[in-house]
Amino acid sequence: MYRRYRKYDKELTGVLVGAAFPLIWYFLLLQLFTGMEAMEWIPAQDPLSDFRQRTSALVAICLNIVPLQIFKVQYMDRAMRGIVFPTVILVGLWLYLFGHSVW
Repeated sequence: MYRRYRKYDKELTGVLVGAAFPLIWYFLLLQLFTGMEAMEWIPAQDPLSDFRQRTSALVAICLNIVPLQIFKVQYMDRAMRGIVFPTVILVGLWLYLFGHSVW
């Protein structure tokens, strides 16, 4: 039934999607915050606060669930496995950069 997607069922596909998807969302969310500041819908961010960067990064990492679910529906098990690697690396990077403000 899903044989047409079989050629994309590779770990490399999952790694590329798992790395690119959160990065794209991270920059989109930061641009959204910048636009809302410019329109004065939200107050300007305190220069010492990293709340928006921290939250945008966390939401972007969590949005890796979307391509994971798409690969699951398409029975692309290898690509699903590939998404795990960049997700774990991004979580580790997030903890390294923002972990001090959480604890």
